[in-house]
Amino acid sequence: MSYYDYIIVGSGIAGLYTALLAKEEGSVLILTKGSIDDCNTKYAQGGIAAPIGKNDSPELHFRDTIAAGDGLCNPEAVRILVDEAADRIADLIKFGVPFDTVDGEIALTKEAAHSVPRILHAGGDATGEHIEITLSRRVRQAGIRVLEYCLATQILMDNRKVAGVRTLDTRFGIVEEYPCRFLILATGGAGRLFKYTTNSDVATGDGIALAFAAGAEITDMEFFQFHPTALRLSGVIPFLISEAVRGERAILRNIKRYPFMSDYTPQADLALRDIVARSIVYEMKKTGSDRVFLDLTHLSSSLITTRFPHIYRFCLEHNLDITKELIPVAPAAHYLMGGVKVNIWGETNIPGLFAAGETACTGVHGANRLAANSLLEVLVFSKRIMDRTRKTESVTPPPATPNSNYYALKKRKPLKDAPSLNLPNLQSLLWDKVGIIRSGDSISQAADILATWEQNLTQPIDRSSYELNNLVLNGRLMTEAAVLREESRGAHFRTDFPQPLPTWQKHIVFRSKNAN
Repeated sequence: MSYYDYIIVGSGIAGLYTALLAKEEGSVLILTKGSIDDCNTKYAQGGIAAPIGKNDSPELHFRDTIAAGDGLCNPEAVRILVDEAADRIADLIKFGVPFDTVDGEIALTKEAAHSVPRILHAGGDATGEHIEITLSRRVRQAGIRVLEYCLATQILMDNRKVAGVRTLDTRFGIVEEYPCRFLILATGGAGRLFKYTTNSDVATGDGIALAFAAGAEITDMEFFQFHPTALRLSGVIPFLISEAVRGERAILRNIKRYPFMSDYTPQADLALRDIVARSIVYEMKKTGSDRVFLDLTHLSSSLITTRFPHIYRFCLEHNLDITKELIPVAPAAHYLMGGVKVNIWGETNIPGLFAAGETACTGVHGANRLAANSLLEVLVFSKRIMDRTRKTESVTPPPATPNSNYYALKKRKPLKDAPSLNLPNLQSLLWDKVGIIRSGDSISQAADILATWEQNLTQPIDRSSYELNNLVLNGRLMTEAAVLREESRGAHFRTDFPQPLPTWQKHIVFRSKNAN
């Protein structure tokens, strides 16, 4: 049985970038439950935020990020993010990521809540796909071992330290164990919790579930970002219409073609995502519709087709010409701000266990992620994971965060009449009860149902049953945190507590009572 210095679970940008860095430090194994290309990264359209423009600065980027986080960002982590951004962009360029340029300089565009243009993009609206393809090619060239269709099912421990990982071959049902020195979870988020989502099928919260079962701390799970504009066409899965579209002056209109956003906020179409998403929900209720529209028809056809080629082609394939017609859109689940609690070096409270990307909660995003900061976060903190493992054989767990409250998942009395557990019922429950606009009654109802489902879970035997169990746990963590947080802050909005409260300017952290 081979021993690895680094085992990385996940093959998105976090897993691939980390693996390329780790290759310089020791032996590396990537585990991915599908193919190497199954991930959310390739669906990232907007781009990467970095303060590299002439009128920009790390300080300006810092202030924008802190403002978006609504009082819950970790300022130290944000400072690291913006100060190290330029060097990490240079890494991607070195790896061969073809960022778009104008007159020989990297092209920068603006997205909502950024004070200046600072979004780098590649292939117009195909940034994530270009990064994924570039890094996966580099991983193959580097000879890094990748085990595809290999689902991580348990973190192995020895004397409360990481010892390796147990896996299931999802094609043949073979169980294997792989020992390692360091284990890095990079499995993405949990967007499949919701009925409407921009996430791919792989986003089932696997890394968070693995970490929680092993005794890692999980934080900020109540903060889930809903993208305001996903394509809403009958019979078509939600398809992300990038925020960069509004950054290029597209206008939101209701079914009567009225531009409504200025009725809700002075920032109008360029307000923070949570504000735009809630405004759209209110407008849809007001007009009795399940959609609003994005209007690009006042922009030049050449701008639309060159800046947003993927969006243009996808819509055209569904008989919608966005250069001439309005785009029907509605909000959809998009990004988890919370996750496995890590410090500024990507460390969890378990020696040898690290988390990166959407699986991790670094404290950068706070209660509401600033657009295009997620890909940058991956680069900056994955690099820091490598820096940390290089410096010490024995990794010291991070200290407790002062402004945090620690909880175990609440025990709830099982319901006698809970609906049957299956993926559609789970996704409908979270969308209806723990979605964009919440209330104490709705999230408590969801919490009771989720607790009942969890108590009746059977031992998983294949990928789909493992994923369903992982989603139930992630749903519980999210819902119980939403019950506890009796205020509205960032992406967490409760009609019974519609204002932020100073007493809740703190983090909710869960620990498992039954950790091995």
